[in-house]
Amino acid sequence: MSNQTRLLSKLLGLYCIIIAVAMVIHQKATLETITALVHDRPAMFVVGVITVLAGLAMVLVHNIWSGGAAQVIVTLVGWVTLIKGSLFLLLSPVAAVDFYLGTLHYAQLFYMYAAFSLVLGVYLVYAGFRATPR
Repeated sequence: MSNQTRLLSKLLGLYCIIIAVAMVIHQKATLETITALVHDRPAMFVVGVITVLAGLAMVLVHNIWSGGAAQVIVTLVGWVTLIKGSLFLLLSPVAAVDFYLGTLHYAQLFYMYAAFSLVLGVYLVYAGFRATPR
């Protein structure tokens, strides 16, 4: 595993774990925040700009589609981040509300999203810290 993959695995893994725990601890606040965000076009724009920047950075630095599960997962996280940020910027306010609150059923599947983030984080942290440096 490359040093880039090790670093990004640790970074993204710890981030996912912290976010998942915070989501569960503050469920009501998280749901209120996401609902308010998708209804606030200027906030969506700012979040979209930051998310696109983070996604582009990951895609440009780590676009590796072979070499093990951790490497592919880190690459997928980069692409998903870039796509998510692009959707924040490009979707109309009505479409954003319909997509995030309707199609993705964020409130109804809240614990599934938090569990996915936690499991992804634990795997990436494990892979990042267990790997030997090149």
